[in-house]
Amino acid sequence: MKILVINTGSSSIKYELFDMDHRQILASGMAEKIGEDKSILTHTKILASGESVTKIEEGVIADHHQGLNRIVDLLIDKEHGVIQDKSEISAVGHRVVHGGEDFHATTVIDEKVIAAIKENIPLAPLHNPANLAGIEVATSIFPDAPQVAVFDTAFHQTIPMRAFLYAIPFELYQKDRVRRYGFHGTSHAYVAERAADYLGQPLSELNLITIHLGNGASMAAVEKGKCIDTSMGMTPLAGLVMGTRSGDLDPAIPFFLADYLRMSLKDIDTLLNKDSGLKGMCGANDMREVIEKKNAGDEQAKIALEVYTYRIKKYIGAYFAALENLDGIVFTAGIGENSAEIRELCCRGLNKLGIEIDLERNSKPGKEIREISSPGSEVKILVIPTNEELKIAQETRKVIEAES
Repeated sequence: MKILVINTGSSSIKYELFDMDHRQILASGMAEKIGEDKSILTHTKILASGESVTKIEEGVIADHHQGLNRIVDLLIDKEHGVIQDKSEISAVGHRVVHGGEDFHATTVIDEKVIAAIKENIPLAPLHNPANLAGIEVATSIFPDAPQVAVFDTAFHQTIPMRAFLYAIPFELYQKDRVRRYGFHGTSHAYVAERAADYLGQPLSELNLITIHLGNGASMAAVEKGKCIDTSMGMTPLAGLVMGTRSGDLDPAIPFFLADYLRMSLKDIDTLLNKDSGLKGMCGANDMREVIEKKNAGDEQAKIALEVYTYRIKKYIGAYFAALENLDGIVFTAGIGENSAEIRELCCRGLNKLGIEIDLERNSKPGKEIREISSPGSEVKILVIPTNEELKIAQETRKVIEAES
């Protein structure tokens, strides 16, 4: 079974083609700057040896329909393609950012599903319209292939009311669905499953804290395989310090910015989402650059790292309390997988909680699952590379086979 996974943004299409029967990635790539004067399409063919061949095209991609058609052309191209005909694609799996309370699991897309995704646009105005565009285009290009939606929010729908409800008038939840939803659910679910495999225990018997650290960052408390709390909120702005997002802050700060600094709502939104976080504190949002600046003696970069890791450490403590007992901590995503310094700072001083990091193990890079806790640590500390696209493909196959 060949499954095409699509992640559609407002001006981009990210894709991977999987051969699920042979557990292989056949091709991957991204069309960027769609609708702009100069679009870029990067297509990578994965050879049987594991090596890859990349083709980069520059030109004008007017819209998503043209972009996906060009991607299909490359997938069946004699030189760069990996299939003979688009009919070989059995299903298309779509990343959909916000499913609200409507979706607790992956689902085959029909008119009712599309209507529900549209209803959730107010909760994700930047993402859901783009996701819908991808669904519409893929349906027209692959009319005979089932279209499947995998929701970022679905994994977090097991969170109890005590964790997702805000202390504001209850009718705002009842009528307007104002609550904590959480994001990065596909990543948290994937690494939790991989952790269970690595530890040789059923996920239903494990308590884990999963830490997704990329430019966007979030954490989840996973009790016996089910998420019971997560750091992001109604939007991805809440929780941890991120590359350009503030994370948690005093909710009265926007009023101060409006009343005393005369900032507009749009300017405040831009400030908190695009000009805050690491970027706001030290002028750089790439963690590698922040660490370089700190090592060069930049005091603001040093402070930014302290704030960043202190926030994560506080959430570890909070989720330890929520779970009551803890089997493992999982670091994942770009920073979580690659920055030994960040992992060490996050776990430093947690020995009394049974969390002991091994500095030598932690310092060794790797692309596979690895254990970085000390032999005597009561809590396992793992680094697990995330693979949201593979998880989407797996979920898509599961749903298709269940319905066949």
